[in-house]
Amino acid sequence: MSDFVILTLILFLVICLILTVAGFLFYSGLLSEIVIRTGSPPVKKLTIAYKFKKGSYKDSGTVFTESCSICPKLCSVGVYYDDPNQTQADCCRYAVGSILSECEEKPDEELQRLYEKFGFRVISFPEVSCAVSTSFPNRCPLSPICGAYRVYPELSAYITERRLSAYPFLEICKGDVIHYMCPVEDQKSFFVPELIENQEKENAEDEKDNDVTETGESREIQNSPLMQEACAEIPDMAGAPISLHQNPEQDEGDAQSEEGNQGTKGSSESVDSGSSFEELDMDMEEEAKEKKDGKKDDVEDNEEKA
Repeated sequence: MSDFVILTLILFLVICLILTVAGFLFYSGLLSEIVIRTGSPPVKKLTIAYKFKKGSYKDSGTVFTESCSICPKLCSVGVYYDDPNQTQADCCRYAVGSILSECEEKPDEELQRLYEKFGFRVISFPEVSCAVSTSFPNRCPLSPICGAYRVYPELSAYITERRLSAYPFLEICKGDVIHYMCPVEDQKSFFVPELIENQEKENAEDEKDNDVTETGESREIQNSPLMQEACAEIPDMAGAPISLHQNPEQDEGDAQSEEGNQGTKGSSESVDSGSSFEELDMDMEEEAKEKKDGKKDDVEDNEEKA
């Protein structure tokens, strides 16, 4: 076989491979246009059988497979509560299962018991009048994966640009179409009980950690060398009487009594000082008198001698 024929066959196989891949991408909907709108969602009230999980969204396929194996005819549903771009993969929370009934239709009791037998729980989501929604073709088993890579970034950008409060993300595989919707109202009605319990548990743990941290910080401050030095420099006031509930009138009376005592004390001191000055004057007069009498006696003696 000549080299020309071999090159021709290789080129033909490469062209066939490219066309096959392009056809598969087109058929799977990966090249489909994503049209997002805000308004009434295409899906109304739902009653679903689900399992709540925490971890990477990539692991949700096992629950989808388990749910479809119980009843392949039912439509699949997934509820995703966290943004994987802002939350760690191990901390993402989601609920996956099958739709038991829509609108006002009641679910089959035997089918519901069958799902509950395999560990699924049943919950109903209400109908909302406003949601951010779009759709994606569901033509092959890879369509949900292709849709996740195409739709969710578009939905997140749409919600962020318009500053909408839309959550959680619902993915509903219904026939040959996958519906994506984010409620703009009554979002908490789409929370499963496990999610609420999980949030309450995390909040309790956070509060406990905060209390432990604050207690540790206060102990560190009290045991710090600076605090010990400051306490040592403060004089001991244990012996001083301290009244936390004093009467203002009583304080005024005490102040007045103290002023009176001070005044009395001052007057007594002045009286005592005055008496001491009088005694000093009397002593000086007696001394002067004695000196005068002594001089008089000397004069008389001199006259008698003369």
